[in-house]
Order: sequence, then C-alpha cells, then structure tokens
Amino acid sequence: MLAEIKGLNEECGIFGIWGHENAAQLTYYGLHSLQHRGQEGAGIIVADQGTLQGHKGLGLVTEVFHNDTLQALNGAAAIGHVRYSTAGGGGYENVQPLLFRSQTGSIALAHNGNLTNAIDLKLQLEAQGSIFQTTSDTEVLAHLIRRSQAPTFKEQVKEALSYVEGAFAFLLLTEKELYIALDPHGFRPLSIGRLGDAYVVASETCAFDVIGATYEREVEPGELIIISGEGMRSERFAPMRPRSICSMEYIYFARPDSNVDGINIHTARKNLGKRLALEAPAEADIVTGVPDSSISAAIGYAEATGIPYELGLIKNRYVGRTFIQPSQSLREQGVKMKLSPVRGVVAGKRVVMVDDSIVRGTTSRRIVAMLREAGATEVHVRISAPPIMHPCFYGIDTSTREELIASKYTVEEIRQIIGADSLAFLSQEGLLEAIGRPDHLPLRGQCLACFTGNYPTNVSRARLPFTAVK
Repeated sequence: MLAEIKGLNEECGIFGIWGHENAAQLTYYGLHSLQHRGQEGAGIIVADQGTLQGHKGLGLVTEVFHNDTLQALNGAAAIGHVRYSTAGGGGYENVQPLLFRSQTGSIALAHNGNLTNAIDLKLQLEAQGSIFQTTSDTEVLAHLIRRSQAPTFKEQVKEALSYVEGAFAFLLLTEKELYIALDPHGFRPLSIGRLGDAYVVASETCAFDVIGATYEREVEPGELIIISGEGMRSERFAPMRPRSICSMEYIYFARPDSNVDGINIHTARKNLGKRLALEAPAEADIVTGVPDSSISAAIGYAEATGIPYELGLIKNRYVGRTFIQPSQSLREQGVKMKLSPVRGVVAGKRVVMVDDSIVRGTTSRRIVAMLREAGATEVHVRISAPPIMHPCFYGIDTSTREELIASKYTVEEIRQIIGADSLAFLSQEGLLEAIGRPDHLPLRGQCLACFTGNYPTNVSRARLPFTAVK
C-alpha cells in the first residue's frame, strides 16, 4: 500500500542506546531501519561528558546525516527519531528529538504517538506563562516536567506522564540518565535489547537486528524504565490498563522482519491473508499483492486458495516522496509513478489484488484501472483488514470521518467506485484470530477504534490537571 499517497501514515519511530562508544553511529543505523515509520525528518541527540548535543533536519536519514556529522556526535548515549507529521504539522522546528536547556540541566525528548489532551494542556500552560517553541504535542511533556514541584527529577517525570493522555512511547535523555516510558494502554510497540554491555530501545525489533543487538523484552504499558551508569531499573508511573496495541502495526506499519509483542509481523500478515481466503474466496488465475506491506497477506491468500502468487505489481523505489504533491491529480499521477503492473503476468488473467486497507479509495481505484489497462480480464480486490470507518486520534493522520470512504459507502458502493469485479474485507473476528491476539486472552487486546469507533481512552474531553485560569 502506498501510505504516503493514501494518507494513512504513522507518526514516527524512536531509537535509543546507552553505554556504547559508537552511540551516534548505531543510532543512525537504527533509525535507517525504522525509516518506513517516518520520512519527513530525522534527528539524533547524544550525551557527552555532561552535555547534550545533536543534529536534526528535514528529509530521510541518509539526507540528514553524513559521515562528518556523525563523527562530531561523540558520546556513549543517544536517542534518535524519524518523523511523519500528524499532530502539530511539519517544519524543521518540529523535527525530533526536541532539546531543552535550563540552569538545572538539559532534556532531550523523542516521542512516538499522539497526546489526545495536548491542546487543553497547552492552553493552560500558556495561560500560566509557558512559551512553546514548536507546534508539536511532544513539547507539552517538557513543560509539565519543568513545572512540577516534585522533589526529584524522576518524580517530576512521573507526575508529568500522569497528566498526558493518549498514545505515547517516550525516550527522555539527560546528561546522566535515559528514561523510557510507554502509555498505560500500550498503543505503540517498544522493545528493550542488549548489545554487549549496552542497552538499546527501539520502536521495532528490526532495529536490533541491523546493529547486532539481542532482544530482551517489551516495555510494559505504564512502565517507566531508567537507565544510567548503575544499570537499568523499572518502576511504574501508572497502573497497566486493558492492552490496546494498534492493529495497524500488524496490518501495515511495522516491518515484516519485526516482532511486535512476541508476534512476527510477516507471519501475522500471512495468517491475515489465509483467513481472508477462507472468508472471501475468489475464482481467479493469479494472486498479487500491493507492495510492500500487502505482499505477506497476498502470499497467505495464495497458499490458502491454491491460486498461484505472482508479482503482478512492481514498486519503483527511486521515485520522490509524492505525498508532498499539493493536488489530488498529482497524487494520482504519483500512484502511477510508484507502481507499475507487470503486463506479461496479468494480461488475460483473472487477478486477485490483495491490499491492507482502503482509506479514501483513490489509490485502489487507480491500481484497479492500471491492472485492467495491462490486460487483466477481472480484478477481485481483497482487503486484509476490516473497513476503516472511524478516525484515529492516537498517531495516524486520519482525523475526520468524512475522508474515510468506508464511513460513507457500503462495500458494494465502494466496489463500484474503485471499479473492481468484487470486493471483500476481513472480519474483525478474523483479524484478531489471525494475528493471535483474541480478546479473551489476558493482556492480548489490541485497538480496533478505526474499525469500531470504540476508543480505549476518552477522546472527547481531555482531563485538565491545572486550575483553570480565567
């Protein structure tokens, strides 16, 4: 699926390391492996002999960092970030990690997710004298920490975390410690690993593989981990609430070679395809997937049906980032630039096209048309997820129901709009069973809000921690 064209984008990826002499270089490689989670900007902050310094910029990791840049980032601890803007919009000032300096010490923050009560908190903080340097919701946490009257920095962090709501995986670096925190529902994946004597933390385990680190465990919802020269210790800033890990991590966001909460992503997506084949079989000659995230599901569908899997669509990996195009017509042209049908494979064939989602329907319509233009006699679209009918407030940039095609039209109407011969979505029950997180198992729940409209947190009214200023 071409997320940057469709408008289904996850906010970012985070990486941190403590206790390695090549911290900045390893963070670079870690961020490179997380590039799929955000392409707008990247940054690294290092702790070196009692000071924090860093570099960030707009663009891909390879565009922002060069050898001389990395060589200048000395230190044995670092945090890094790749960003796709949702809350707060884009711009250089919003590229993370954010760095804050004060007379009592510096703080660097990297955040994956979205704070649902950030606007309310900002209004109150500004009314009490705070001045914000960015439009990112991440900056709220730094202000809350500095305004806390708790006796220790650790308690200040805990108090600040208790005020924010929504989805968040935070890395916080000071001159002496690295703090790791995951929201009480555990919306976002976050894992701890080891590289020799060094500690590593990342949004996905694929970042461990690329640097040769060993996976240790998941960060628990509501957990605060502090790493320093004395080692790693775990505390809680909030009790664990019903687990609500984002379903789209398994369906689309995470890399196939990552494991999220003990489940391999490629295997999960193959199982989604197999379950989809049972729920919605089709008479066809070949099965093809929309690169890249739908390939695994397409393979699963083909295995379950016995229909051959073929490379019917090719992704051009050397095209610019078409999500920056300002008009719908240019975005549609971007679909054709990024994807090409293999005429020799699809011509004269009945094709099952497996994709992971339909958001607005524009891209699906264009791909179906391309397959027909390449000679496909029939195009049957199968989606390895339920219809996305509700906006996400936890870090995915679908903010209104009006932009979601499934919220306005029936499956049959969507089929007609995209021009397919048939269309079917995976059921919610099939989704949970295929991934391996059925609701009846303890601590295995996942967020289904974009499918059901049942949000794990209160998104209509944010809790306000301060006395209102009139």
